Amino acid sequence: MWFILSLLSALFQLLRNVAMKQLGHALDETINVWGRFTFLLPFAGAAVLIRGIPPIQDGFWMYSFLFGVAQALGTMSLSKALKTSDISMVTSLWKLSLILLVLWGYFALGEIPSRFGLAGLLLSLSGVYLLNVHLARVSLWAPIAAIYKDPGQRWTLGAAMGYAPSVVLIKKMALLSDATFAVLIGYVFCSAMITPYVLFRSRIHFSGILRYWKSFTCLGAFAALSTWFGTTAYTMTITAYVEAVKQVEVLFALMIGIFFFDETSTVRRIWPGALVMVAGLVLLKLGT
Repeated sequence: MWFILSLLSALFQLLRNVAMKQLGHALDETINVWGRFTFLLPFAGAAVLIRGIPPIQDGFWMYSFLFGVAQALGTMSLSKALKTSDISMVTSLWKLSLILLVLWGYFALGEIPSRFGLAGLLLSLSGVYLLNVHLARVSLWAPIAAIYKDPGQRWTLGAAMGYAPSVVLIKKMALLSDATFAVLIGYVFCSAMITPYVLFRSRIHFSGILRYWKSFTCLGAFAALSTWFGTTAYTMTITAYVEAVKQVEVLFALMIGIFFFDETSTVRRIWPGALVMVAGLVLLKLGT
């Protein structure tokens, strides 16, 4: 079941990113991130009203606060990286956050992947990395080497360091309540923390929210579904397994480009990485 939930999370994550990209052309990245956090809340709140408030165990509110900090900092760092560096280079390096997640999962949750599972993780990660460097038409070491000379890649590294602990923290929140309530409260903290900065940095863009309310509503719905499916999957298995499966978002995006935008020339560049990635996911599934 966790495997299917992870795939659904990846699909809605792709749709969320498409909505964010469209809004990014009209508004700045700060209001975009704020919209992702804030417009998720009505959908998450409706889900809690339907399911009810679960019993809340000790430590939940502390983890919620820490999640808000990690997620807000990580997401803002990623948005700055995407603004200042090539998207394929950023994605290649950012996906290495999976390695950090394995370490966080081990030390914070006691999660130990099986041999097959660890091999699948590394293989799928290698596939995603290959896929992105081939898309960027750069050498294998270019994304890592760029850390020393490209500010965008340093922002990417910061995003990875924020993202890995946020995954562990929202899993802890879900285990201390349930996935639905954890998503709502986690993003209440995210929205509350980023709002003062947005008011200082991008208040002139608030007037554009009404003009793009349909896009913001879609963004919130897709973000809520992606986060809920992913968080539910976290509670069922090792967090790094879920994130490895969610990397099929890259394949979903490429398939959309091939079938709907006739980007068939891309296939020649990405098939080695795609094949390695799929092999890693198969090995990962066998390991669980």
